[in-house]
Amino acid sequence: MTAQILDGKATAEARLLSLRADVEEIKKRGLTPGLATVLVGDDPGSEWYVSGKHRDCEQVGISSIREDLPATTTQAELEAVIDRLNARDDVTGYIIQLPLPDHIDTQAIIERIDPEKDADGLHPMNLGQLVSKVSEPITSPLPCTPRAVIELVDAYGESFAGKHVVVIGRGITVGRSIGLLLTRKGVDATVTLTHSRTRNLDEHLKQADIIVAAAGVAGIVSPEAVKAGAIVLDVGVSRQTDPDTGKARVVGDVNPGVAEVASWLSPNPGGVGPMTRALLVTNVVEMAKRQVGLM
Repeated sequence: MTAQILDGKATAEARLLSLRADVEEIKKRGLTPGLATVLVGDDPGSEWYVSGKHRDCEQVGISSIREDLPATTTQAELEAVIDRLNARDDVTGYIIQLPLPDHIDTQAIIERIDPEKDADGLHPMNLGQLVSKVSEPITSPLPCTPRAVIELVDAYGESFAGKHVVVIGRGITVGRSIGLLLTRKGVDATVTLTHSRTRNLDEHLKQADIIVAAAGVAGIVSPEAVKAGAIVLDVGVSRQTDPDTGKARVVGDVNPGVAEVASWLSPNPGGVGPMTRALLVTNVVEMAKRQVGLM
């Protein structure tokens, strides 16, 4: 068996293309949606990712504002930037690129974001909507990466309904929120949340119909731990130095040999990452649609 590829690049392109008509309709009502990004420090991976977000904005016709700050930025200085973005009428939504430097209180920063401008869907008020609403419509922004996982699988005609999903990773961007989306009525998955310190992790993985690997531990998902025919989505990101070139490269959580066992595989890079960016833009467009009464 060789896994078929869940192509996040192609699916993201289709999603962005579908947003153009919405953006034109919003502009007819007097509003140009705008996404702002805040990047603290000069991590190459984060810089590349943020640049991609701004290219996506240009592609669908929304404005973008970029705030790049030095790694020495203080908590107070970052909070002042957030307060300014909260007050700007031309910013429909914005994100603080994670991770932040160790001296910054990340949770305090997330909580300072205006929930109605929380393009990543990570503010406690917005996550609370997911906790309290199982089947009711949710009008707050949804977490981008968990939503990207679901939409990528759906795009290829596969379903989560009745499936056992094992998630590896307990971070705020994926692990802590994805189960809330996967167990909503209409998605109907059964979810087991594991992490790098879970005992007998491979035994949990062997029971999974779908694996979402978001631990940030290179190769944590081995071929031996994957049930034949499972769907595997590689979300975790870490960096390894190539011994021949000395350059750092991005690697995922899934061993390449898993492709010989799984039925579908979302690679990293090229899988969930592009979809996450597309869903970020989607959140901004949807927030703008609500402002002008289109949702």
